[in-house]
Amino acid sequence: METVKFDELQLDERIIRAITEMGFEEASPIQAQAIPVAMEGRDMIGQAQTGTGKTAAFGLPQKVDPKVKKLQAIVLLPTRELAIQVAEEMRRFAKFMHGVKVLPIYGGQDIVKQIRSLKDGTQVIVGTPGRVMDHMRRKTVKVDHVLTVVLDEADEMLNMGFLEDMETILSQLPEERQTLMFSATMPQAIAEIARKFQKDPVTVRVIKKE
Repeated sequence: METVKFDELQLDERIIRAITEMGFEEASPIQAQAIPVAMEGRDMIGQAQTGTGKTAAFGLPQKVDPKVKKLQAIVLLPTRELAIQVAEEMRRFAKFMHGVKVLPIYGGQDIVKQIRSLKDGTQVIVGTPGRVMDHMRRKTVKVDHVLTVVLDEADEMLNMGFLEDMETILSQLPEERQTLMFSATMPQAIAEIARKFQKDPVTVRVIKKE
């Protein structure tokens, strides 16, 4: 398999600029396969372990419009640590996309502070399903402009008891959206979510060499 360079992937040139500055030139296998699918707007199931560089696989192709001060992308993941880490990484990718705000939201953090940040016109939220749902209930997160939703480490979210929350969130998002799912394993419940909430998804698999 030959290597794919990021500048061959039709990404926004501001994003290319940011990752070049971060020292990245070549896409990892999951990135090389997933980015073109995501760029096309297709739904996707990515089977990949942690450490394969999947944050960039869904973070780089985001079609977020900095001029629109409304929520456009939601990334759901299992833990606050991951929320903080992924939000940080996505901010670095968006360094030259002036006006793009990425906010991590998770339990155990002052909700009032989160609500204030959300009012500022955050385009991307990265959070745990329980807290994202909490905000949706309070109407502090409005989802009518969401174009993309990412389920990261879907099997882990399942293990942590977030299945119902994930389903509730997905069922309330706009029909015309892109759903990207990443999971190291494919338990029945996760396959079921894919069947229910994805349209004709492309499956991308990367087996990590030990």
